[in-house]
Amino acid sequence: MKLILAIVQHQDASTLVDALTEQGYRVTRLSSQGGFLREGNVTLMLSVEDHQVNAVIKVVREHCSTRTRYVSPMPPIAESGEFYPPAPLEVQVGGATVFVLKAETAKL
Repeated sequence: MKLILAIVQHQDASTLVDALTEQGYRVTRLSSQGGFLREGNVTLMLSVEDHQVNAVIKVVREHCSTRTRYVSPMPPIAESGEFYPPAPLEVQVGGATVFVLKAETAKL
């Protein structure tokens, strides 16, 4: 058994969950927040057999796209009367971060 944790952007989560459940996978959806952009993410948890891992990762790849965004960094601390607005930074967002962990099942 494997436990798959997939951290995806909020915009991709619904279509990904729908695609996974259509293929018979059970998915647990948790809201999470990223540290750099402080935007909402979704962490999906799936427990699958070892031979199903590649199929799940394929579905994640198909439904999670990378996008380019421009963000304004925090303004630098300046002396009184000085202000230099920072230029926006181009960053890549989206896609998915996937962790595959060894899991054991236990009946309680």
